[in-house]
Amino acid sequence: MTGAEGFIGSHLTEALVKKGAVVTAMVKNNFQQHLGWIEEFEPGVRKRLKICFSDLNDYNAVEDAVGDNDIIFHLGAEISVPYSYVNPRTFVHTNIMGTLNVLMASKEHGVKKIIHMSTSEVYGTPDTVPIREDHQLKGQSPYSATKIGAEKLAESFFASYDLPVVVVRAFNTYGPRQSARAIIPTLITQALFRDEIFMGNDKPTRDFNFVSDTVNGLIKIAENDKLAGQVINLGSGNEISMGGLLSKILRLTRSKAAVKKDRKRLRPGKSEVMRLLADGSKMKRLTGWKPETSLDEGLKKTVAWINNNPRHFKIGEYQI
Repeated sequence: MTGAEGFIGSHLTEALVKKGAVVTAMVKNNFQQHLGWIEEFEPGVRKRLKICFSDLNDYNAVEDAVGDNDIIFHLGAEISVPYSYVNPRTFVHTNIMGTLNVLMASKEHGVKKIIHMSTSEVYGTPDTVPIREDHQLKGQSPYSATKIGAEKLAESFFASYDLPVVVVRAFNTYGPRQSARAIIPTLITQALFRDEIFMGNDKPTRDFNFVSDTVNGLIKIAENDKLAGQVINLGSGNEISMGGLLSKILRLTRSKAAVKKDRKRLRPGKSEVMRLLADGSKMKRLTGWKPETSLDEGLKKTVAWINNNPRHFKIGEYQI
């Protein structure tokens, strides 16, 4: 699995190990040999992992990590939309060339299935909602453009080499371990620990999914042998505005903080994606999956986790 040390990847890694899978966790190489969220695993789970320090931009390292694994979950990526405005070249290298390396190594080793994690950001502001998988793709940020490019590479490898790739367009996932680069932990940390809450545009809507539901969806896709070449939405079919989300968080945290608009948190006008709402009927039809955690329940769990783990956050700093 690429991105095994990250937010969604670490939850997926834990779930797979607990189901009895033999998991190779590809972790981005770093001078401290730090394992990211894998450091937080129970010892019994962690010692059952094969850790492979690597880099998506190094083909030989990726090939070593792919090895003789039957299934590849490709979650490794540069993910922050705001940071993609600052350093788009990094996103091209990691998201496009890194994906090319994963696909080539999987082809070389005869991998039986590749689950490629994409994002609802590839749709841009939609023409129709709920959004079906055949909606046109719009590169409204460097991040979304590189994820579109990665998807098209996966599509081409299925068509050209019959490589069994499934593209999963996950709508906004949240929950414990998510960094403050994302909207929900950004708002929760400020509501819990500050007297002021700074936010950007409160009008856009998103389809939020608790991390355990996203993980369960990915596992169901991996367990189905008839999905090669498919593109599948992973979303709840419910939406909420950023303003509505903030209201829920203020209520859950009992915060009296003053809310202030912060221009540096705004996306460029033509880049803002105003609405994301999944049509999840294909996923339900093919796998039977549906989310089990309501937004209120998931936010409650996330607030509790952040309240107990403030050390993981730079409270008050705008992180991209």
